[in-house]
Amino acid sequence: MTTGELKKVRAEQGATLDRYMSSYPVKLGALARELGVAGIKVSSMPTGVSGQITKEGGDYIIRVNRNEARERQRFTIAHELAHFLLHRDVIDSSPDGITDNVLYRSGEPEQIEFEANRLAADLVMPKALIEQKLDDDFGRVVTDATIESLAASFQVSKAAMEIRLSTLS
Repeated sequence: MTTGELKKVRAEQGATLDRYMSSYPVKLGALARELGVAGIKVSSMPTGVSGQITKEGGDYIIRVNRNEARERQRFTIAHELAHFLLHRDVIDSSPDGITDNVLYRSGEPEQIEFEANRLAADLVMPKALIEQKLDDDFGRVVTDATIESLAASFQVSKAAMEIRLSTLS
């Protein structure tokens, strides 16, 4: 585990995360189910809304905007899953859960969104796997082609991978 957000996850959930974060691309749907999210639905959502997590009849449901690119949907799923892991009290206290716009802003305090973004990056682009692939396949040389290849391997956008690489030591 790498970030402060990962350290905030309960130990039993951390063990599950470790298992899923040991290969890429991380299987987010299976991970979410094992952690207790009842479903992930690709939905028609208003323009500008990327995702939402709600509690419905005792079950947690993640929705992602069907009109966004698959790579964007994956990050949104990870972001909503991060809310589930870190901010369940916020989800539970609102009849509409947490709804995030395209900038991953929900109207909740900025700190909550920053935490969810950092954990989402860890979930879809595990640091150890990125560093291993950088070493093994690219000799730690980062070029445009390296970034594109890594993004394809982890099924994230090139922009997300560029940001992730900039945070690695």
